[in-house]
Amino acid sequence: MKKLFLSALAVTFLSAMPPASPHRPATQSMTLSKQALQNKIKGGWAGQLIGCTFGGPTEFQYNGTMLNDYQPIPWYDGYIKHTMLNNPGLYDDIYMDLTFVDVFERKGLDAPVEEHANAYANAEYMLWHANQAGRYNILNGMKAPQSGHWLNNPHADDIDFQIEADFSGLMAPGMPNTAIQIGDPIGHIMNYGDGWYGGAYVGAMYSLAFVSTDINYIVKEALKTIPAQSTFYQCINDVIKWHAQYPNDWKRNWFEIQRKWSDEVGCPEGVFRAFDIDAKINAAYIVLGLLYGGGDFTKTLEISTRAGQDSDCNPSSAGGILGTMLGYDRIPANWKQGLKEAEDIDFKYTTMSLNDVYAMGMKHALQVIERNGGKINGDQVTIAVQTPKAVRFEQAFTGHHPVQTIHIRKNLENEFTTDFDGIGFVIRGEARPKNRISREADNSFVFNAELYVDGQKIETAKLPTDFIHRRHELFWKYQLPKGKHSIRVKLLNPDPEHIVSMTDLLVYSDQPVKSKL
Repeated sequence: MKKLFLSALAVTFLSAMPPASPHRPATQSMTLSKQALQNKIKGGWAGQLIGCTFGGPTEFQYNGTMLNDYQPIPWYDGYIKHTMLNNPGLYDDIYMDLTFVDVFERKGLDAPVEEHANAYANAEYMLWHANQAGRYNILNGMKAPQSGHWLNNPHADDIDFQIEADFSGLMAPGMPNTAIQIGDPIGHIMNYGDGWYGGAYVGAMYSLAFVSTDINYIVKEALKTIPAQSTFYQCINDVIKWHAQYPNDWKRNWFEIQRKWSDEVGCPEGVFRAFDIDAKINAAYIVLGLLYGGGDFTKTLEISTRAGQDSDCNPSSAGGILGTMLGYDRIPANWKQGLKEAEDIDFKYTTMSLNDVYAMGMKHALQVIERNGGKINGDQVTIAVQTPKAVRFEQAFTGHHPVQTIHIRKNLENEFTTDFDGIGFVIRGEARPKNRISREADNSFVFNAELYVDGQKIETAKLPTDFIHRRHELFWKYQLPKGKHSIRVKLLNPDPEHIVSMTDLLVYSDQPVKSKL
C-alpha cells in the first residue's frame, strides 16, 4: 500500500475514479490545501538550490572515488547568497530548468518543442556535453528528437536532461506519467535512451514526492516508469537490491555500483577515464543518498555528494526530491540559513528568482492538475493520482564498445588522414582562436570541413571557434561495417588567426575488450 502524506493541513484521500482498465491505470484522488501544495513546490525548488550549493566545491573533483568522512564540506549562514552572487555559473542545472519554465509561462503549456529548443539553443549561457551537442544541432538546422539521438549526439547518455527535469515533476504533482509526458519532447532535444530515462525517472520521483512520505516507495515506484530491459533500469534496480542487502552500509553499495556500472561507453571525454557524466551512474548516486538518507535531509545531501562525480547536480536532485516530500517548512533550519536573503536574487542569464519560480511553479501545477482529471474548489486542490507505467524502450550505443584511443595531437592544417579497425569512431578536439586568452573570448570565425569515410563524403561540418556555439566533438560516425576504414578530413577555409586542434581518435568495435586477468 502507498504511504500517503497526512499532515495538519488536512490532506484527504478519495476513491473517486472508476475501476482500472487495461488502457487506464488504477488511480485514486488526493485533496490538499493550496498552502500545502505551494509548500511542497517551494521545498522542491529550494532543495535543489541548497543541494547544488552544498556540492558545488566538489563537482567532478572526486571521480571514481568518494569523499572520505574526514573531508569537510562547508556550510554556513550567507553561503547561498555569496555563491549566487560570486559563482552564479554553478547553478546551470537550475537556470536550464528555468529556461523551460519560462517558455511555459510565456507560451503556455502547449508550447511546441521548437520553442523550448530555440530558447535554450540561443541562450547566452555556456553549455557542455549533451546540452552543447544538442544546441549545436538545433542551431545548425536539426530538429528534436534527432538533435538528441545518439547517432547525432555522442553525449546522448549523459546526465544533462536528468539535471534539468525537475520542472516536469514539480508541474505534475502525484502524476508521474504526466510529468514524463511533459518532459519527453524537451528531454529529446539533447538526450536519448538512458540520458532521457534519467530525466524521466527524476521527474517521476518529484511527482510521487507530493503524495508519499516513504522515500523507499518513491524510489521504487518511480522506477516502474522505466523499461526493465534498459541499462538505466538495471543500474537503479541494482542500487535498490544492494540497499536491501547492505541496509546500513552505503559505501558497500557505492563499491558495488562502481564495480558493475562505471564503464563509460558514450561520452568521449569519459571513455577510458575516471570522469563519468553518464546519467545512470549519477542517478545511482541520487538514489544512494535518498535510500540511505532515509528522509533525513543532512544524510541525504552528504551521501549523494560524497559519492563523487557530478556531486553538485546529484545532491541538487536528491535535495529537490526530498524537499518536495518534506515541504519547504520542514527542511531543517540549518539548511535554510541565509536562504530568505537569496530568494529575490535572479539566477544568472534569467530574470527569475526563487520567489518568482515558486509562484510560476504553483500556477503551472494548478493548470496541469486541472488538465489531468483534478479539480480546484476554493482553497482545496484535488489531484487524480496516477499509477506509474513504463515508457517506450530506447537504448543508445547498442552493439558499440570503445576499444582504443589513438592520440593525434596535431592541428588540422589542410588535410588529415588516418585508418582504424572497428565499427565507429569519434575525433575529439576543438576549433579556437590561435592566441585565445580564455575559452569565453568572443570569436565569430567558423571553419568549414569535410569528412570522408572510405572515400565517401559523409558531411560538411561547421566548426565555430566561439565556445558557446562550438561543436563539442569534431567528427564522429557509428554503425559502420566491421573492419578496416579510412578517414579523411579536409579543411576548406584555413585561417592564420584560428586553428582546429585534433586531440585523439576514439575507436568502437562490436565486441568489448576482455581483460586477461
